[in-house]
Amino acid sequence: MTTPDDRLSRLVRAGLVTALIDGLFSSVLNVLAYGSTVPRLFQGVASVLIGAQAMSGGAPTAALGVVMHVCVAFFWSAVFLFLVLRAAWVRGVLASRYGVIKIAAAYGPLVWMVMSLVVIPVMVQRPPSITIRWWIQLFGHFPFVGLPIVASSVRPPSGSKR
Repeated sequence: MTTPDDRLSRLVRAGLVTALIDGLFSSVLNVLAYGSTVPRLFQGVASVLIGAQAMSGGAPTAALGVVMHVCVAFFWSAVFLFLVLRAAWVRGVLASRYGVIKIAAAYGPLVWMVMSLVVIPVMVQRPPSITIRWWIQLFGHFPFVGLPIVASSVRPPSGSKR
Protein backbone atom coordinates (compact mmCIF):
# COMPACT_ATOMS: atom_id res chain seq x y z
CA MET A 1 0.00 0.00 0.00
CA THR A 2 1.30 3.41 -0.87
CA THR A 3 0.74 6.47 1.24
CA PRO A 4 -0.01 9.96 -0.09
CA ASP A 5 3.49 11.03 1.00
CA ASP A 6 5.02 8.10 -0.90
CA ARG A 7 3.04 8.94 -4.04
CA LEU A 8 4.01 12.60 -3.82
CA SER A 9 7.70 11.82 -3.34
CA ARG A 10 7.62 9.42 -6.30
CA LEU A 11 5.94 12.08 -8.45
CA VAL A 12 8.38 14.81 -7.45
CA ARG A 13 11.35 12.51 -8.00
CA ALA A 14 10.08 11.34 -11.42
CA GLY A 15 9.14 14.85 -12.57
CA LEU A 16 12.44 16.44 -11.56
CA VAL A 17 14.65 13.61 -12.84
CA THR A 18 12.80 13.47 -16.14
CA ALA A 19 12.83 17.25 -16.63
CA LEU A 20 16.58 17.29 -15.96
CA ILE A 21 17.55 14.28 -18.08
CA ASP A 22 15.30 15.14 -21.02
CA GLY A 23 16.31 18.80 -20.82
CA LEU A 24 19.99 17.83 -20.97
CA PHE A 25 19.37 15.40 -23.85
CA SER A 26 17.46 18.01 -25.83
CA SER A 27 19.98 20.74 -25.06
CA VAL A 28 23.01 18.68 -26.08
CA LEU A 29 21.24 17.46 -29.21
CA ASN A 30 20.15 21.00 -30.11
CA VAL A 31 23.64 22.44 -29.70
CA LEU A 32 25.88 19.64 -31.01
CA ALA A 33 23.74 18.08 -33.74
CA TYR A 34 21.59 20.99 -34.86
CA GLY A 35 24.00 23.91 -34.31
CA SER A 36 21.53 25.95 -32.29
CA THR A 37 21.49 27.20 -28.71
CA VAL A 38 19.84 26.13 -25.48
CA PRO A 39 17.85 29.38 -25.14
CA ARG A 40 16.56 28.93 -28.70
CA LEU A 41 15.45 25.38 -27.84
CA PHE A 42 13.36 26.58 -24.92
CA GLN A 43 12.05 29.59 -26.85
CA GLY A 44 10.80 27.01 -29.34
CA VAL A 45 9.02 25.23 -26.51
CA ALA A 46 7.45 28.53 -25.41
CA SER A 47 6.38 29.25 -28.99
CA VAL A 48 3.89 26.38 -28.77
CA LEU A 49 2.00 28.38 -26.15
CA ILE A 50 2.56 32.01 -27.16
CA GLY A 51 3.41 31.82 -30.85
CA ALA A 52 6.32 32.81 -33.07
CA GLN A 53 7.10 35.95 -31.04
CA ALA A 54 8.64 33.63 -28.43
CA MET A 55 11.62 33.17 -30.73
CA SER A 56 12.57 36.83 -30.32
CA GLY A 57 11.54 37.13 -26.68
CA GLY A 58 14.96 36.59 -25.18
CA ALA A 59 15.51 35.19 -21.69
CA PRO A 60 11.89 35.61 -20.54
CA THR A 61 10.51 33.35 -23.24
CA ALA A 62 13.37 30.87 -22.78
CA ALA A 63 12.47 30.77 -19.08
CA LEU A 64 8.82 30.21 -19.98
CA GLY A 65 9.93 27.30 -22.17
CA VAL A 66 11.88 25.78 -19.28
CA VAL A 67 8.83 26.09 -17.01
CA MET A 68 6.65 24.48 -19.69
CA HIS A 69 9.19 21.67 -20.11
CA VAL A 70 9.17 20.96 -16.37
CA CYS A 71 5.37 21.05 -16.25
CA VAL A 72 5.15 18.56 -19.12
CA ALA A 73 7.66 16.26 -17.36
CA PHE A 74 5.53 16.39 -14.21
CA PHE A 75 2.33 15.79 -16.18
CA TRP A 76 3.63 12.63 -17.88
CA SER A 77 5.15 11.46 -14.60
CA ALA A 78 1.76 11.87 -12.94
CA VAL A 79 0.03 9.97 -15.75
CA PHE A 80 2.47 7.10 -15.36
CA LEU A 81 2.19 7.04 -11.57
CA PHE A 82 -1.60 6.92 -11.94
CA LEU A 83 -1.24 3.95 -14.30
CA VAL A 84 1.08 2.14 -11.90
CA LEU A 85 -1.27 2.66 -8.99
CA ARG A 86 -4.41 1.69 -10.92
CA ALA A 87 -3.40 -0.96 -13.47
CA ALA A 88 -2.40 -4.38 -12.17
CA TRP A 89 -1.10 -5.42 -15.59
CA VAL A 90 1.42 -2.53 -15.56
CA ARG A 91 2.63 -3.58 -12.11
CA GLY A 92 2.86 -7.15 -13.39
CA VAL A 93 5.05 -6.17 -16.32
CA LEU A 94 7.18 -3.98 -14.05
CA ALA A 95 7.71 -6.94 -11.70
CA SER A 96 8.88 -9.14 -14.58
CA ARG A 97 12.46 -9.51 -15.74
CA TYR A 98 13.53 -6.23 -17.38
CA GLY A 99 10.08 -4.85 -16.60
CA VAL A 100 11.24 -1.26 -16.14
CA ILE A 101 12.97 -1.37 -19.52
CA LYS A 102 9.96 -2.98 -21.22
CA ILE A 103 7.54 -0.35 -19.93
CA ALA A 104 9.95 2.56 -20.52
CA ALA A 105 10.53 1.39 -24.12
CA ALA A 106 6.81 1.77 -24.74
CA TYR A 107 5.98 4.72 -22.49
CA GLY A 108 8.72 7.14 -23.59
CA PRO A 109 7.92 6.90 -27.32
CA LEU A 110 4.19 7.02 -26.49
CA VAL A 111 4.76 10.36 -24.74
CA TRP A 112 6.54 11.70 -27.82
CA MET A 113 3.83 10.46 -30.19
CA VAL A 114 1.01 12.00 -28.16
CA MET A 115 2.85 15.30 -27.76
CA SER A 116 4.12 15.58 -31.35
CA LEU A 117 1.14 14.12 -33.20
CA VAL A 118 -1.73 15.44 -31.08
CA VAL A 119 -0.96 18.06 -28.40
CA ILE A 120 1.48 20.32 -30.23
CA PRO A 121 -0.36 20.24 -33.60
CA VAL A 122 -3.62 21.13 -31.86
CA MET A 123 -1.97 24.01 -30.02
CA VAL A 124 -0.10 25.45 -33.03
CA GLN A 125 -2.88 24.59 -35.48
CA ARG A 126 -0.69 22.90 -38.06
CA PRO A 127 0.10 19.27 -38.85
CA PRO A 128 3.21 17.58 -37.49
CA SER A 129 6.35 17.40 -39.55
CA ILE A 130 7.81 13.87 -39.59
CA THR A 131 11.51 14.41 -40.30
CA ILE A 132 14.73 12.78 -39.14
CA ARG A 133 14.56 15.00 -36.05
CA TRP A 134 11.12 13.56 -35.24
CA TRP A 135 12.54 10.03 -35.41
CA ILE A 136 15.54 10.97 -33.26
CA GLN A 137 13.12 12.31 -30.63
CA LEU A 138 10.97 9.19 -30.88
CA PHE A 139 13.90 6.88 -30.15
CA GLY A 140 15.43 9.31 -27.63
CA HIS A 141 12.25 9.32 -25.58
CA PHE A 142 12.87 5.74 -24.47
CA PRO A 143 16.11 6.37 -22.53
CA PHE A 144 15.66 10.07 -21.80
CA VAL A 145 11.94 10.27 -20.90
CA GLY A 146 10.48 6.80 -20.46
CA LEU A 147 13.32 5.36 -18.39
CA PRO A 148 13.58 8.26 -15.93
CA ILE A 149 9.80 8.36 -15.43
CA VAL A 150 9.42 4.62 -14.98
CA ALA A 151 12.52 4.01 -12.88
CA SER A 152 11.86 7.02 -10.63
CA SER A 153 8.20 6.16 -10.18
CA VAL A 154 8.58 2.53 -9.20
CA ARG A 155 11.75 2.51 -7.17
CA PRO A 156 12.02 4.08 -3.74
CA PRO A 157 14.98 6.41 -3.19
CA SER A 158 18.13 4.61 -2.06
CA GLY A 159 18.23 3.99 1.66
CA SER A 160 14.46 3.98 2.09
CA LYS A 161 12.39 1.03 3.20
CA ARG A 162 9.88 -0.67 0.96
